[in-house]
Amino acid sequence: MEYIAVILPSLVVGLLFWFAIRAIMNADRSEREALAKAEEELTAEPKNSDGESPDSSENSTAG
Repeated sequence: MEYIAVILPSLVVGLLFWFAIRAIMNADRSEREALAKAEEELTAEPKNSDGESPDSSENSTAG
């Protein structure tokens, strides 16, 4: 029983550290995914309500 009492604090601290690092890594991954999605939306060609780009609708009415 004394062996458990000796090793238990180290195991608990190790588990707390593992959960903290895991949470930080998951938050970082989620943030990177959100940033990539936001950048993709910003660099994407804007669409009008018909789903066409504004330039293509101007060209179809000009001809």
